Amino acid sequence: MKKIIGVRFKRPGKIYFFDPGDFEINKNDNVIVETAMGEEIGYVVIPKREIEESKLNNPLKKVIRIATKEDLNSLKKYKSKEAEATKICKEKIKKYKLDMNLIDVEYKFDGSKILFYFTADGRIDFRDLVKDLASVFKTRIELRQIGVRDEVKRIGGNGVCGRELCCCSFLDNFETVSIKMAKEQNIALNPSKISGNCGRLMCCLKYEQEAYSEKLAKLPKVGAIVKTPAGEGTVEAVEILKEIVKVKIKEGEDFCYKKFPATEIKVIKDIKRDVVNQEEKENFKELQELEQLEKLDQKNKNQNDEI
Repeated sequence: MKKIIGVRFKRPGKIYFFDPGDFEINKNDNVIVETAMGEEIGYVVIPKREIEESKLNNPLKKVIRIATKEDLNSLKKYKSKEAEATKICKEKIKKYKLDMNLIDVEYKFDGSKILFYFTADGRIDFRDLVKDLASVFKTRIELRQIGVRDEVKRIGGNGVCGRELCCCSFLDNFETVSIKMAKEQNIALNPSKISGNCGRLMCCLKYEQEAYSEKLAKLPKVGAIVKTPAGEGTVEAVEILKEIVKVKIKEGEDFCYKKFPATEIKVIKDIKRDVVNQEEKENFKELQELEQLEKLDQKNKNQNDEI
C-alpha cells in the first residue's frame, strides 16, 4: 500500500496524486509540490489515504512543503500582475502581426515563469515574440497553444441545458467525442443541436454512451428483418433504453406496426442503416469536419517554446 494525497491546481482541473511523506496534510490545505513544470502550488482535495501501489501509473513525486503565508502572498502578488501582462502580450502580438489569439496569462506562484495561452488555426513562429516578452518581464516565458475546448473552459459560460458548462464546473479531462455516439443515441445529426459553445461536439454525448452501447448490442438495427410472435416483419424503430422494438408486419394486404420486447425478437437478416437523405448527408459531412478540427486541436496544442 502507498500513502497518497490528491492535489488540484485549478478549479475545475485534473486531480494529481503525490506522496505526502511525513507531513500532516488535511483537505483544502495548500501545498508546494514538484511537477514536470517545476514547483507548483495546489490545494488538497483528497486527504491522506492508502491505495494499492499497483494502481499508480508512475512513481509518486513528494510534497515539498505545506504552503506558507509568504507563498500565498507571493501567489496573490503575481496573480495581480496577470492583467498587465495580458495587455503587454497583446500589444506585442499586434506588433509582430501574428495570427494568434491570446486567451489567458498565468504567473507561477513564485514569479519564476509566465505562461501565455493562445489559440491559432495552425503553427505559429513566435520565437521573436518570446524573446521580446522575456526582455520585458525578465523571467522565463512559455507560450502554449491550446484548443477551442480549453479556450471555452477558461472563458466560462452556460450550455443549452441552462447549467454552467461541464468543462467549467467538474470535467477533469476532455474525452474523445465522436459522431458515432450521436448516431447510436438516436440524436438528430444536426451540428447546431449537438455542438457546444466551443463549436465542437458536446462533451455530454459521452456520459451515457456506455449504457447505449451495451443495449444496442442486444437490439436489431432499423431495417433488419426479424421474426416476432406475430410473424415476420421489418424493424421500423428502436426504443434503446426500454429495449423495445417497433416492427412493420404485413397482415393480408395491409401493414401494421407492433411493438415487442427485444427478448421476443429473433433477427433473420440484419441490415446496416446508412444516411438516408441529402440533409443528413450534409450534416454528417459538417460533423466529420468538426471531428477533424478536434484532432487538429490536439496536434497543435502541444506546440511550446520556452526561454
